[in-house]
Amino acid sequence: MHSTPSRDPALAHLQQRIAAFDNCEFARLLGITIAEAREGYARVLMPSAGKNNPNDVIHGGAIFTLADQAFAIAANAGTAKRVAVSAHIQYLAPASGDLEAVAEYVGGSRRYSTYRVTVFDGERMVATFDGTAIQISP
Repeated sequence: MHSTPSRDPALAHLQQRIAAFDNCEFARLLGITIAEAREGYARVLMPSAGKNNPNDVIHGGAIFTLADQAFAIAANAGTAKRVAVSAHIQYLAPASGDLEAVAEYVGGSRRYSTYRVTVFDGERMVATFDGTAIQISP
């Protein structure tokens, strides 16, 4: 998700936050890219090449990282900074193709927020991830 800087301060801030996650070294190592992001929502993509385990399916750690990245972006696309305090993943099926993770805000309080991430291999759901974040700055 690359765009030119905006004259709107809120949009410019969002673009800066997204760029920071887009430039994350570990995400870049795995080829993770941001397709769409806004406060409480993110859609991220990851190619499957080079991520297989000995069973010739995508490694669970790569799937977790993709879901975690989507969670982090959705939680931090607004003005507040948040960090994870809890994360849980459920693997539903093996994956072998390029992946997409969609993160959405579920609910919370002023300080804590919960997000649900769904990971897809094409049209097939391969994992669900629940993450809770705590706000560390306004």
